[in-house]
Amino acid sequence: MDIEAKHIAKRSENLSDWYTDVILKGELADYAPVRGCMVYREYGYAIWERVKKLLGQRIIDAGHSDVYYPLLIPKSLLMKEAAHIEGFSPEVAWVTIGGGEKLAEPLAIRPTSEVIIGTMWAKWIGSYRDLPILQNQWANVVRWEKATRPFLRTLEFLWQEGHTAHRTEDEAREETRLILDIYRDFAVDDLSMAVLAGKKSESEKFAGAVETYAIEGMMPDGKALQCGTSHFLGQNFAKAFEIKFLDDDNTEKLVWTTSWGVSHRIVGGLIMQHGDDNGLILPPRVAPTQVVIVPILYDETKTQVLEAAEKLRLLLKSHSAFDEPIRVLADLDENTKPGFKFSKWELKGVPVRLEIGPKDLAKSQVMAVTRDNRNKRALSFDLGAGAFKFDELTGLLAGVQERLRERASQELSSRLYKVESFDEFKEAVMGKGFAVAAWDGTDETEAAVKEATSATVRVLKKGVTSGKVACVYSGRPARYVAYWGQSY
Repeated sequence: MDIEAKHIAKRSENLSDWYTDVILKGELADYAPVRGCMVYREYGYAIWERVKKLLGQRIIDAGHSDVYYPLLIPKSLLMKEAAHIEGFSPEVAWVTIGGGEKLAEPLAIRPTSEVIIGTMWAKWIGSYRDLPILQNQWANVVRWEKATRPFLRTLEFLWQEGHTAHRTEDEAREETRLILDIYRDFAVDDLSMAVLAGKKSESEKFAGAVETYAIEGMMPDGKALQCGTSHFLGQNFAKAFEIKFLDDDNTEKLVWTTSWGVSHRIVGGLIMQHGDDNGLILPPRVAPTQVVIVPILYDETKTQVLEAAEKLRLLLKSHSAFDEPIRVLADLDENTKPGFKFSKWELKGVPVRLEIGPKDLAKSQVMAVTRDNRNKRALSFDLGAGAFKFDELTGLLAGVQERLRERASQELSSRLYKVESFDEFKEAVMGKGFAVAAWDGTDETEAAVKEATSATVRVLKKGVTSGKVACVYSGRPARYVAYWGQSY
């Protein structure tokens, strides 16, 4: 890491430059030679691996199994579901030459996997006894985006995509809502993020879906970030790919399907929601390194302090926080000053730093600094006995997790603006946050509002209005109250 890495833009003054600095100088990722693509560096990929582990376990616990489908999709398959291909066609990348020869049929590089999965399910499903199918895959996809930014929008991105087939409409709808709850709980409990969860408008739903639900985060610059989506597909794909089953009444029926996904975009949201002028602040549950040990070295006590730091690392590694072994690292670099190390690990967002020097050893203690509030306190550490107050450290980690969650929740609440006029609406969505406003439910109004403000319906509030409330734009009776906002 270059010595200049600690010099980053101030989050409080320029979120955009700060975000780029944290990613590049914090060594999370770098720009690839291909436009719109990024290279995950070790630390950034470790964060994604934590996302995979935590979210993946929630998906498995809900009864799903991991699978993998091919990256390449024949054009004839992609064209089978008209609404789906119409929605995706501008973003699809095609392979037209293979082995030095022009292909008889172009192959799409997977923008999403509904069509190839539907093709296989039509082959595998024969009876109601084969249902439900509950599948999930961790994969990469390609969508030919025009404007790109690391994690938030890239040509190639990593994600999980779930796909399920059900016997009844009610089962499929229940699955759609279950996944929305899983995504919301994961974002809030594991990532300490604050999100809204709800149904998307017709114009914002997934291509080929009957209904789309989403979790939406609010970023510090007042823009919304869609962090995960769950789609009720009805029987649209079942009809297109003839996914049928013989029910127990001996009649042939079409299955009901869902699909859902979270991409590495949620890492971008995590970065923007948790940070300060010194860099990233990672919630301990998702942090690749939860605790970093920084020895304070002087020539005459260097050997003793380094040995103590390594012994402490091994002690912590053998104990748990949040039901997993503590992820601890000791920075034993003898050629770097403590101040630089402090800046380095603050930039990377490590939740707790333990400082240990000769004075600490003499007092049988280490100094603990929590990243989110920079509070400092002594923790008992008896080097000779190898004794450490683990409950105090796990309490510090839990405190960081909870404070970040509460801070994010308060920030979201402060960015919800209930508006009654279109002037208030425009003021709210122009860099402030979500406008909570009545809507007549028409595509015409949503398109006009988007044209005037770049804001769209992010999610609908639960329920519909009585019709006695006027739409904030058209003045007609409102069918919904919605959260509106500009978005990434």
